[in-house]
Amino acid sequence: MKLLEKGFVMNHKKITRIKTKYHLVTKIRRRNPYKMIMKKSLEHRTFENKLNRVFDVPTPFKFFSTDITYIPLNHRFAYLSVVKDLASGEVVAWNLSRHLEMSLVLDTVESMKANPLITQSILQDALIHSDQGFHYTNPLYIEKIKELNMTQSMSRRGNCIDNAPIESFFGHLKDDVDYKDCKTFDNLYSLIATYMQYYNYKRPQWNRKKMTPVGYRNHLLTTA
Repeated sequence: MKLLEKGFVMNHKKITRIKTKYHLVTKIRRRNPYKMIMKKSLEHRTFENKLNRVFDVPTPFKFFSTDITYIPLNHRFAYLSVVKDLASGEVVAWNLSRHLEMSLVLDTVESMKANPLITQSILQDALIHSDQGFHYTNPLYIEKIKELNMTQSMSRRGNCIDNAPIESFFGHLKDDVDYKDCKTFDNLYSLIATYMQYYNYKRPQWNRKKMTPVGYRNHLLTTA
């Protein structure tokens, strides 16, 4: 239509061929990247807060809390994904990565099955609670939870207290682990791995009869 104003009559297909041949880009009416992101985000879903801050639960491997935290490393960040059992306080799965890709949380959930006590039948109908972050509303994560026959629950937007147990764990970890002196990712990974063993097997918790998470988990299973 602009060409017609200047006296040129040209078929739109010819215009397209010329643009392609000379690598010309139309500067008006380009796709808005923000609209594309919004359109893509419509595929994401949020879930009801089914946990509803009921953190004191009696049965291991039925209620889990999960989240991601950032750990400074050489002027950048490493990302730690954790799944914690609400009954015992035990960390049942974790994953440390240099990147915030979906594999961070997908591999974390998948690794839960490495625990010999966590069978597919035990996970069935178990609840896993998270915030409404990008990873947890992503269709790939939703499908992974469905594959395990687990139920998703989510905190209300902007309400970190709804996921207080995992936030508390991250607070203890950052107090106890001397990550600020880490120079390499492998060094940080080793420190985190050591802390996870310490937290689960050696660190007693006052509100769990002064037992370690693993000790309290065994106590709950034998008294059930």
